[in-house]
Amino acid sequence: MYRLVGPDPDAPNRECVYIGEGDSVWTRLLNHDKDETKDFWNRVVLVISKDQNLSKSHGRYLESRVIQMAHQAGRANVMNGTAPPLPPLPEPDFADMEYSLEQVQMVFPVLSFGFLQRKPSAADTTDLIEVESPTFSLTVMGATAKACEIGGEFVVLKGSKARKEGPKSWTSYKALREQLLNDGKLADSHESEYFIFTEDVGFSSPSAGGAIVNAGNINGRISWKLEATGQTYQEWHEQKLGELSNGDGDLE
Repeated sequence: MYRLVGPDPDAPNRECVYIGEGDSVWTRLLNHDKDETKDFWNRVVLVISKDQNLSKSHGRYLESRVIQMAHQAGRANVMNGTAPPLPPLPEPDFADMEYSLEQVQMVFPVLSFGFLQRKPSAADTTDLIEVESPTFSLTVMGATAKACEIGGEFVVLKGSKARKEGPKSWTSYKALREQLLNDGKLADSHESEYFIFTEDVGFSSPSAGGAIVNAGNINGRISWKLEATGQTYQEWHEQKLGELSNGDGDLE
């Protein structure tokens, strides 16, 4: 099974995703690369079996369920349309496939693929912050922001500041900032040189969130730092990956 992932040209802070399955994934990818309706993707993620126990029905079941889950999560523009019908599976196989999906949901956010994670409700946000991520901070030219990683998104927290003026050459994420201003998620603050986040806002990466705070391009992976230790986001993320690979998170 594979996923094609890339930016949504119609929504700066959203991704497009296509979910597929096949015996010869390489051939499928070559065909997709020639398909003008799938010219959005710049990343691909594969889910494979460590043995030969997965049948065609297993693959189609996983494909259909992942399409369903991506639609339900509402984080990405799912290019498949509707999910194909679920093939019937024996009860033991059904349980195995659902367990594999749980593993996928656990691993994907760590790899920065968050399109299967359900968006938390406002009432759940505080609890999720405490469970999923420590707090990161970023200060640039007097603009101080705080953020957490929740459900595969990098979430800049309500009350964070963002510079109004940055380099004149800045173009990346400028359309996203305009969208946030139009949506009221960024607003004027009592300090004339800064905007303020009026609510928690999720971004596709630390660099995307950092660019809005900085009003200019910034390497968010090394600029955001843990409040408690000063460790960079990149160091923290690599540590998480190491813990996952040393644990019991192997996909079956």
